[in-house]
Amino acid sequence: MMDLFKQATRKGLFLFDPETAHGMSIAGLKSGLVRACRIPADPRLAQTVAGLTFANPLGMAAGYDKNAEVPQALLRLGFGFTEIGTVTPKPQSGNPRPRIFRLVEDNGVINRLGFNNEGHEAAFQRLAAIRGDGIIGVNIGANKDSEDRIGDYVTGIRRFYSVARYFTANISSPNTPGLRDLQARESLAALLSAVLAARDEEAKKAGRRVPVFLKIAPDLTEEGMDDIAAEALAHALDGLIVSNTTLARDGLKDQRQAKEAGGLSGAPLFTKSTAVLARMRKRVGPSMPIIGVGGVSSAETALEKIKAGADLVQLYSCMVYEGPGLAGDIIRGLSKLVDREKVSSIRELRDSRLDHWAAAKV
Repeated sequence: MMDLFKQATRKGLFLFDPETAHGMSIAGLKSGLVRACRIPADPRLAQTVAGLTFANPLGMAAGYDKNAEVPQALLRLGFGFTEIGTVTPKPQSGNPRPRIFRLVEDNGVINRLGFNNEGHEAAFQRLAAIRGDGIIGVNIGANKDSEDRIGDYVTGIRRFYSVARYFTANISSPNTPGLRDLQARESLAALLSAVLAARDEEAKKAGRRVPVFLKIAPDLTEEGMDDIAAEALAHALDGLIVSNTTLARDGLKDQRQAKEAGGLSGAPLFTKSTAVLARMRKRVGPSMPIIGVGGVSSAETALEKIKAGADLVQLYSCMVYEGPGLAGDIIRGLSKLVDREKVSSIRELRDSRLDHWAAAKV
């Protein structure tokens, strides 16, 4: 399926600007044109993380299915879980177009979308209509013009509590001015206190506890990582997602597109995001769940995230280049790698290259 995509579908989609091509891919999933991937369950890949049982450790990251249009179709591609959003309380159009740029020579993407989405209500109605037990997370954010950004995150927890299997508080997008300021220690403490208090209130009413993850940037200083780890531990946060897109442009071949403003994702992000992942694992210890994201393009890169300290991994941008068969290829590849490593569970490989990645220069 990968070869067919590369030879035909990719060539066709790349005739269109990236945002139009993205819309076409959503339409393809909605229509059933993109076929489901039938993969036999491999119990060695199953994971229990933050109280949730995942059939495999690979997820679709937030950003692809912003409005919860195709979560079930994505799960049918082989993903063990998917994350919709980022959703904000009110609909917003985001930044002016063009706002997505392919760096083909680098297998990278730059975006400055700015949380474009249809708002809470549209996404909630779609999720409420779903029947099934697949793991669908909800990535929540704040409106650009919000006078109470922390209040926007609390509103997201309350609105989606009945339909979310987990939440991600996205405070690390570089495309909403001032959003990353919420990573500063005092602001982060206030955010986590409010969000987790709302979650605990909703848990009492619903009789079930939904885990909350925090998605952080890869562009943190050592002091910034110290602060986030300290607050995550102090508030008994359920987990971290490492990492969002980067503002760095080191080592890119496509210097023309590299000049575009926005966050860089895809293959160029792999080394930086994996090093930050390992450093955060060192800081938070072995128990806190971490989802690794950034540059996952193969079974080997997915496993490397796990060896660097991730319990689960996510991808998005690399699927732009590898096609809808990527998830299935990675899952099949992970089974072969587990065979090679001679382990009974992929979890046994977690942290096996932690020191290497924590010391990596980025």
